[in-house]
Amino acid sequence: MQFPESWLRTFVTPPLSTDALAHQLTMAGLEVEEVNPVAPPFDKIVVGHVLSTEKHPDADRLNVCKVDVGSGEPLQIVCGAPNVKPGIKVPCALVGAVLPPAEEGGKPFAIKIGKLRGVESYGMLCSARELKLSEDHGGLLILADDAAVGANVRDVLALDDSVFVIKLTPNKADCLSIHGVAREVAALNGLPLTVPAMTPVPVTLSDVLPVKISAPDLCGRFSGRIIRGVNARAATPAWMVQRLERAGQRSISALVDISNYVMLELGRPSHVFDLDKVHGGLDVRWGKLGEQIKLLNGNTIELDANVGVIAAEQGVESLAGIMGGDATAVSLDTTNIYLEAAFWWPTAIQGRARRYNFSTDAAHRFERGVDYATTVEHIERISALILDICGGQAGPVDDQIVNLPQRAPVKLRVARAVRVLGVPLSAQQIGDIFTRLGLEHTLDGDVFSVTPPTYRFDLEIEEDLIEEVARIYGFENIPANPPVAVSEMRPTNEAQRSVHAIRHRIAARDYQEVVNFAFVEEEWERDFAGNDTPIRLLNPIASQLAVMRTTLIGSLVDKVRYNLNRKASRVRLFEVGRVFLRDAAVADGGLTVAGYRQPVMAGGIAYGPANEEQWGVATRPVDFFDVKGDLETILLPLRARFEKAEHPALHPGRSARIVIDGQPAGWLGELHPRLLQKYELAQSPVIFELALDAMRAIGMPAYREVSRFQAVTRDLALVVKQDVSVQSVLDAMQAAVARSAHAGIVQAIALFDEFRPKNAGSSLAQDEKSLAFRITMQDTGSTLQDETVEAAVAVVREGATACGAKLR
Repeated sequence: MQFPESWLRTFVTPPLSTDALAHQLTMAGLEVEEVNPVAPPFDKIVVGHVLSTEKHPDADRLNVCKVDVGSGEPLQIVCGAPNVKPGIKVPCALVGAVLPPAEEGGKPFAIKIGKLRGVESYGMLCSARELKLSEDHGGLLILADDAAVGANVRDVLALDDSVFVIKLTPNKADCLSIHGVAREVAALNGLPLTVPAMTPVPVTLSDVLPVKISAPDLCGRFSGRIIRGVNARAATPAWMVQRLERAGQRSISALVDISNYVMLELGRPSHVFDLDKVHGGLDVRWGKLGEQIKLLNGNTIELDANVGVIAAEQGVESLAGIMGGDATAVSLDTTNIYLEAAFWWPTAIQGRARRYNFSTDAAHRFERGVDYATTVEHIERISALILDICGGQAGPVDDQIVNLPQRAPVKLRVARAVRVLGVPLSAQQIGDIFTRLGLEHTLDGDVFSVTPPTYRFDLEIEEDLIEEVARIYGFENIPANPPVAVSEMRPTNEAQRSVHAIRHRIAARDYQEVVNFAFVEEEWERDFAGNDTPIRLLNPIASQLAVMRTTLIGSLVDKVRYNLNRKASRVRLFEVGRVFLRDAAVADGGLTVAGYRQPVMAGGIAYGPANEEQWGVATRPVDFFDVKGDLETILLPLRARFEKAEHPALHPGRSARIVIDGQPAGWLGELHPRLLQKYELAQSPVIFELALDAMRAIGMPAYREVSRFQAVTRDLALVVKQDVSVQSVLDAMQAAVARSAHAGIVQAIALFDEFRPKNAGSSLAQDEKSLAFRITMQDTGSTLQDETVEAAVAVVREGATACGAKLR
């Protein structure tokens, strides 16, 4: 919002400079983005009265003028402007004046006595562009007839003024007018506020236009009156044009200018209908599917039941609270008008203009809330200006009230305000601030009860009132004290590693971290989690991001596709983030929401070659065991079990459930072939996802003696059926060792080879496979003897027989 400082000071006159006023407004929450002078600095430019003009003897486009500048003898000035003529008053730059540079960064232009085609000129008649008042350079700037000859143009045009540009937050709709900003300035400085007169105009007609409000949820109050016999061709007063232009509005015609002027002055959008183009009465209602209206901006739009309208017998005449229709727009030939001012419910206006890809000043105000108690007073203000400028006769105001907001009192506890602001304010100080703001209030003990004014739609809870106290008290007056709290060193949990450490471990395995939204496409939940009933968002930021994720897999696959589309051939990514699961056992808490569990997961994905291309290693695609090795390294000292299982997003034969300390912790596997085809991936990425808590719980470190004696290894080749898993054989061997007397010396049993027959000539049957295990044994007390080693190997071999294994 922008406005001239001089207009603001007609409402309230604080004893502050322009810069001080801008700072005060900013500190009160009305951020002043810019303060610009309305004109650049210049002097010795006065009002000149053109007495006569003669054609230049040697130039067809030049005139030799006699100009009275109030200093005695008229000046001879050569002028080439097309609109110069005797009798007009224009700005005249005297000899010695310095005009602003013609271009930004240029040099100022000094006026000297000169000759133009042999005729001396003792000054210069100026256009608005030459004075940098506007871009109009079609001719001289014509001044008012009553401008005093010889007067300084800066005084005549009020050029010693500044334009404020304010960036308002959405809650400060009450400041979308000069009156609203002035109200704030008056409260900040404890000064009286001067409001324009809104005295009822004389009623000389009995005409009333029938109006029916069919949608009380759209329009809560509708006020209007008929005015006949107006002169729409009347000129808008110069003072009004000047204020409109400095507030960023272009002058159009007297009737439109008056409506815009009162909107800027009082914050009241209104509309002026050409009464002769309105057939029958008006009906304020919701639109109907299939209806159309051509708006003032020339657009023809389709309506539906979600858009409010003002309709007449022959169709829709206006888009309620947004823009009038072209069919009933006033023109220079208009003689009879209907003036309307209404209260439109903000929820009925919000988002409607954006649906049609445009915005209006009226919609901007109504969707934030406009005072519903002053429609009649504002009608009287507009009527008085119309009658004064355009003439005419006014009928009575038809005021219909059907559904107004009920403003409940808001409570404010003094102790709460003091605690939040950190300033020892008394009840008397707070009450004085409320009085200055015009907030009706009562005090019961330590609690204020404040009734929000009809123009304040932002006062709903206690924190809103605390903000008002802070603004008027002054944010700069609130001391910046250091926080007062107990500072103590707390012991770290040595049984857990930090999330930061886990991130570093994953990154060390050549994975790049990504951060994704926690809300995802609904299709991803079906594909990657088998979830047909996802948790839906009430207000998604985008239509496709409408549900909360229960797995990280979808986001990781999407980022792989993003990188592949940008010609990346090898992608390794990971993410640490929350997923959201329904769980009726979860209760509300400081960091919990009832009915929803929010565990943190760590997920990763590997796509493309297992290693960067190099001469020493053959290029091959990444596989299940590459990522399994990464996980085993990341999890150390934890040891995970990988059990065959199926997941909706993973390949049925190449996936595993990850178990840590006997509890399921996550998944590992290749992407399902169905999803591989659907998401257009050339090869299978390998994906893992684990619960972060399971990765962190490493337990306390325990002392273990390092043996000084040499370790002994033995290899054991066993034949088992192909459907027997390696893990089950390992489990059986380790269980047998644990039950025997050799549990202390068997340090490790590891698979190092697997053989499956490829043809019928093999010594193994087609349903068999050979597994080779290496057994590592060591004692801390002595060198192991052959008898002890053989006995331990026999125990391991005997344990394997539980899985049907036999010695090869």
